[in-house]
Amino acid sequence: MAKQEELVFGIHAIQALIERAPERFIELWLLKGRADERLLPIINLARKYGISVQMANRKVLDEKSHGEQHQGVVARIKPSKVLTEADLDDLLVQAERKEQAPFLLILDGVTDPHNLGACLRNADAAGVQAIIVPKDNAARLTATVRKVAVGAAESVPLVQVTNLARTMKTLQQMGIWIVGTAGETDTSLFDVQLTGPMALVMGAEGKGMRRLTRENCDQLVKLPMAGSVSSLNVAVATGVCLFEIVRQRNIS
Repeated sequence: MAKQEELVFGIHAIQALIERAPERFIELWLLKGRADERLLPIINLARKYGISVQMANRKVLDEKSHGEQHQGVVARIKPSKVLTEADLDDLLVQAERKEQAPFLLILDGVTDPHNLGACLRNADAAGVQAIIVPKDNAARLTATVRKVAVGAAESVPLVQVTNLARTMKTLQQMGIWIVGTAGETDTSLFDVQLTGPMALVMGAEGKGMRRLTRENCDQLVKLPMAGSVSSLNVAVATGVCLFEIVRQRNIS
């Protein structure tokens, strides 16, 4: 059964959502006695769009956010539409109309909501047009993800696909070069050309990419590690890789 509503918390997440989709708001709760300059834009936006605002004490907000750091603001909203393969086609058509080379991020098996939120934030900053995740064994767009993403969850589409390997083959048929990150390769990220239509694949921490995902990459690269640790947090590694692509694109 489809969800009838979602909870969102965090100042940046809620402000971005009001600015982009005020019609989705059912209720908005603010911390009683708090009306500082950080919350004022949310209060003004709520008034502008006629969103119901209720004042609540900290215990109530803590319960609604299940103990997460809500920053004094929690909202109940209508659920977001789940994007699928068909929506990905539309996103690529939109990019083509804007004369933008496809720039996608594929996350294979990233299940931690904090990592997904951070990857959304990185993707927004780098100009990624969409993040692709498998339908199963992947983090979903939750309140925690939205808060960590500080608004990027509303600007970067998150596309769920039923068969990641098949989607990758479809992208390749469209001329999109797929680069995966894997520790076992000898090729450094900084030694390959990363311009043109591209999708970057990042695997789960510890496990990395699944076998089929790895086999469907056009090229495998790794981040050179000079210290004693063997790998970086997936969100940190994603940021490094995305901005190396941005750097090369800007030069070209």
